[in-house]
Amino acid sequence: MTITWAGAPTDLGHLLVARTERGCCVVRLDDDPAAGEQRLQAWADRTHPGAAVRRDDPALADVLAAATARIAGDPAAPTVDLDLVGTDFQRAVWDALTTIPFGAVRTYGQVAAAIGAPRAVRAVGSACGANPVALIVPCHRVVPAGGGIGNYGLGPDRKRMLLEREGAPFSAGPTRRPSGAAPAAPG
Repeated sequence: MTITWAGAPTDLGHLLVARTERGCCVVRLDDDPAAGEQRLQAWADRTHPGAAVRRDDPALADVLAAATARIAGDPAAPTVDLDLVGTDFQRAVWDALTTIPFGAVRTYGQVAAAIGAPRAVRAVGSACGANPVALIVPCHRVVPAGGGIGNYGLGPDRKRMLLEREGAPFSAGPTRRPSGAAPAAPG
């Protein structure tokens, strides 16, 4: 198997996309391009042992264009074929995320209910965090029921910017604080 990847700078960081012969398998934003390449190699070693990983920007121009359009907040961003590696539960969550319309948000609880597992709110959050193709499968459109934007594998500032670019309604309330952290003082 060969995993082909490409990269490009964006205003939200260095974009890295990758695909197998079946479809897009990784979309990342990193502050450091070299770190993104190392993460891709580690992911490939874990999920596709023995796969060759090579760069080919022209071959992934369509995936770069789709991800760049999503970063820009383009409601007509093109779709791409996907090749996702995950558990059945993760894949059910990722499928549900693709049904959230542009400019809309859902809570983790709403996504859990949509996949028939209404008590699996935290597991939905974990599946969102494991999403290997953020931007293409829009996990940034999932927010906490209590307000704020929640966590995001590509960083909370990027999540906020993506939601703003889509014109999505979300509260600017508190984000999740690290375990053991004191609550913010009332303002």
